[in-house]
Parts: sequence; structure tokens; C-alpha cells
Amino acid sequence: MQRTGAQILVDQLKIQGVDTATCVPGESYLSVLDALIGSGVDLLTCRQEGGAAMMAETYGKMTGRPGICFVTRGPGATNAAAGVHVAMQDSTPMILFVGQIGRDMTYREAFQELDYGQVFGTMAKWAFQIDNPARIPELIARAFRVATQGRPGPVVIALPEDMLVETADVPDAPRAEPIEMSPSAPGMDSLAERLSKAKKPIAILGGGNWRGETRDKMIAFAERHGLPVAVQFRRGGSFPADHPNYVGDLSIGANPRLVQAVKDADLVLMLGGRMSESPSQNYTLFDIGQGDDRLVHLHPDPEEIGRVYQPGLGLIGSVSGFARAVAGWPGSNPQSDWVGDLRQAYLDWSTDPLPLPGDFQMGDVMCWLRDTLGPDAAITNGAGNFATWINRHYRFRDHGSQLAPTSGSMGYGLPAAVMAKRHRPERDVVCVAGDGDIMMTVQELATAAQYDIPVIVLVIDNSMFGTIRMHQERDYPGRVSATELKNPDFAAMASSFGCHSETVRDSRDFAAAFDRARASGKPALLHCFLDPEALTIAKTLSEIRGA
Repeated sequence: MQRTGAQILVDQLKIQGVDTATCVPGESYLSVLDALIGSGVDLLTCRQEGGAAMMAETYGKMTGRPGICFVTRGPGATNAAAGVHVAMQDSTPMILFVGQIGRDMTYREAFQELDYGQVFGTMAKWAFQIDNPARIPELIARAFRVATQGRPGPVVIALPEDMLVETADVPDAPRAEPIEMSPSAPGMDSLAERLSKAKKPIAILGGGNWRGETRDKMIAFAERHGLPVAVQFRRGGSFPADHPNYVGDLSIGANPRLVQAVKDADLVLMLGGRMSESPSQNYTLFDIGQGDDRLVHLHPDPEEIGRVYQPGLGLIGSVSGFARAVAGWPGSNPQSDWVGDLRQAYLDWSTDPLPLPGDFQMGDVMCWLRDTLGPDAAITNGAGNFATWINRHYRFRDHGSQLAPTSGSMGYGLPAAVMAKRHRPERDVVCVAGDGDIMMTVQELATAAQYDIPVIVLVIDNSMFGTIRMHQERDYPGRVSATELKNPDFAAMASSFGCHSETVRDSRDFAAAFDRARASGKPALLHCFLDPEALTIAKTLSEIRGA
């Protein structure tokens, strides 16, 4: 049967299980938009391509299947690059479809023409163009496999507009299921021997391919072997923070006791993650180049083993494959004092907030959310000093309860919240954003309002780019340049979108305001004012400047 390229494409998406997609419409793929009518795919029209791509990346984080985003050529694609970068650094499966100029116009620098292989070549696992509609089934199936197999990541596909309306008679490809790799038997035997001898072992969980059932197996593994478990930067939910074996997160501003424990450990299981700059405390936790016999590194990409750290034992496999392999291991050598001491150090560090200048105490707000929201609630955020309060005081308990970019991308929180609530409307979803952070994608409030997605957004306003100001005061004390902000009335802005909105200047008023926002049943924004002196979780602006 003859089908247009656009119809073939949509048929393949359905076969691959796509039920949700995001877009900013463009004339270069009008035929795809038409083919999506009646397809059953929940298509969210967004207001800026960066937000649309971040929503798709969030879907990939939550489900393990590629998030799908459609944008138009040129500026549409380059706007979406922010979300592609998040997907790459966070190891998230995602496919970005880009409408492209007609094939008869290539290499002339036609209107909005770009070579997407070159533009995204270092930012995606694979970037290519489909020139023949008859090859769409083959290449889409391959794209889904590339996005999900090994280390997950983004794929970028250019779709020439004339190819999309050309017809072809071609059979569909089957659903692509990624191969789950298990580490080798000799490697696991070596690990078992190391674990039986260890007096101070610790596990560090990371990577982008965790699932609920995998997490359950890892909890049982930690319990049987008396393992203290930490998570990498913004990987909360990989292990429940209320579990007695959980000892904290290796984030920006990590607990010094946890950092020292990793250095003191005689066995470090680095499972699933790359241990990049932030969780490695600027690459200071392990020697680079010299090798560290204490280190066991499990990763699905063999190119990652030894790329930065030379481990004593490298294991190639997914965390799910590892979890299956250790599921039948008997318990051995539990170190209850070691676990208990580190757990208590975490509780001492995270339970009670430090008081800071001003009426709005960010630590009190995070502790209230921690103690009030259910375990399945999702917290989303972008980048900024405000996020350190989340890292330290909130306790992520369920899989997928933390949705935040390890890449440190500003503007991520709001689009992530929109997708998280759209995909799982039964749970609370709270976006915590800074005043500089929220303005990167604030237009997606309109998306939330258009589709009646009742996210709750907390804008933490201190009238500055706080993280940059922190560094500025440290390196150039008293010389303020480019970091001060004149902000809109965020509550009034949200109200203009049709959202519930309130202003909160005193944290003692926060709980009642939050309850009203949740009860409204509408997208809601609370504009919260943080004293500029409360620049970090532990030091004031004046203290940083004075030091």
C-alpha cells in the first residue's frame, strides 16, 4: 500500500509505542502534523523549542523509552539544542525530529538550511537525514535502538519536507527493544571476592537507565551485604532516601562526611554512572590516570570504562543486568557500624536547616515539602543556588521523584514539571525555580494553562543570577557586573496565563499558600522572595564577599 513519508513515519512511531510527543509547529513538517491527527498520540504544542525538547527529555527519563519532539528547521532546531544537550549528558533516550528544506535545495544555504549531522554530531548519539521514504521503517527502528541501547541518549533526525509527501510501498519494521547487557561471570566472581573482604565498602548509584524493578533489586542487594548507598548528582530516587542504608547524594555542596567516606572506603562500587564533574567533586574523589584498585566501575558503554578513571575492576553492563546478576547472591560481611555511622551523618546533615537572613527561610520550606508531600511526588528544577536546598533537605523516595538535569541546564524545571504531570496526573508535581532560571522557559506556563496541567511552580526570587553572583563575590568581591536582575511580578504574570498565583514573603505563610495552590486544581505559581543576603545554604553574601 502506498503511503506518504509522513504517514509511514507516524505509523512507525505507533509501532514503537509512542503515546506522547511535543512540538513547536513549522511549515517544514506540516504533513507530519496532519498525519498525527487521529493517531492517538498526545501531541503537546509548546511555546519554545527548548521547552519542547526538555519535555521530551523528561518523558525519556520517566519511561525509559525515547521522548519525541518535533521542531522546524534552522532556529527551531538550534533552540531545541538545549534539550538535546541535557539528554546527552543525562544519558536519556530522546529523538528530535527536525523539518528540513526540500532535497532539491540543499547546499545553497536555503532558507533556514543547516547540516544537522554537523550541528548535532558532537551532541547526540546519532544525527542523520532520511532522504528516501522507503527507508523510514528501517531507520526509525534503528534510531529507537540507538537511543535506548547501551548508554541511552538523543538521536536527531532531519526530515526533508518533500520526502515527507513522497509516497512509498514499504512494510513496517517491528518494535525495537534494547538488549540489556549483563556483566561477565568472571567479572562478577571477582566482585564477589572483593565484596567478601571489604571492611568499608560503599556503592554510588548513577546513570540514566534506572527502573523501578531494578531499584528494588538494588535495595535488596544493599540490605544483604550491609552496603551504604549514595547517589550521584541529581539521581535522587535511584535509592530511597528514607532507607537505613541510604547515606546521601554526591552533589554540589555534598556532605563533607560523605565525601570523606568515599575516600576512606576500601571498596567503591560505581554503578551505572560516569561520575562526572559534579558528583566527583571536581574530579577529586579518585586519582585520574594512576588507577584506583578500590574502584569497581559498572557502565553499559565499554568506551566509558577507563575513559576518566582507571578502575581495579571494570564491568560492562546495564544496572538492570547487574541487579539480575546479584539477585541470587547470599549476604556476606555486613558492616553495620560503618553503615550506621554514615546514615547518622546523613541525618545530621539533612534534617534541620540552617537559619539565614530574611523572613523567607528556604530550608524550612524544603523541610515542609519533605514532610508533607507523598513519596510519589515529583520535584523538578533547573539550575541555580536554590537547588542546593533541595539536594540537602528533600528526601526522594520513589523512582522518578527527582527530575533535574545533571547537565545543570537553566530553565529545565518548568517544562519537566509540565511533562511529569501530563504523564502521571495522579501525583503532585512541584517545580522549584530561581528567578533567573524560570525566565529561560517561563512561556511554558502557557502550555500548562492550555492543557489544564495543574503543576505547582515555586519561583525563588532574590533578584540576581545567584550562582554566578556567588562566584563573582568570591573572585571579584564587591565588583558586581551582569548578575543583578529586575524581575516582573511573577504572580501577576502567572495570573495573566490563567494560573492560580500568590506572593509569599514569609516562609511561615508558605504552607497555607501551597495548600491553596494545590486545591485550586489549576496550574499555580507561588512567587517567593528570598533575601539577597541568603545567597547560599551555608554562607551569606556578605560572608562570601568578606572572605
